[in-house]
Amino acid sequence: MRIGELSERTDTPRRLLRYYEEQGLIVSERCTNGYRSYSEATVDRVLQVRGLLDAGLPTRIIKQILPCLDKPRAIHFPDATPEMIATLERERDRMTARIDCLARNRDAVADYLDAVISLRDSGADGSGSDLGGQGELRERVDERS
Repeated sequence: MRIGELSERTDTPRRLLRYYEEQGLIVSERCTNGYRSYSEATVDRVLQVRGLLDAGLPTRIIKQILPCLDKPRAIHFPDATPEMIATLERERDRMTARIDCLARNRDAVADYLDAVISLRDSGADGSGSDLGGQGELRERVDERS
């Protein structure tokens, strides 16, 4: 696929895709007309790279761990410095804390949504359309917590 399609499918600007290629995070082949051509697997790779960048990892670390994301997993890092290991441990711990926070927030939203739907379906005013008072909703959410 060409860079425009990859850009659309991954919601990643073309310029950023070219940067990823310069950094060795993705690879392309060149068509006879000089256009870049990407494999289907590059879609997943770009999404992985973006996820790791969003998690706060620098591109130099991402480049080193990308082989771990492929199958079969051939993990060999002869140049794994103590600094790199410490960085990865910090990032792993930071991601774990972020995941825990996101899970708590997801659970709170789900509980609130369940309470809203339950209250709506019970028809607090008899019509089935009123969400009732916020006090009653808070009580139902508190009961679930």
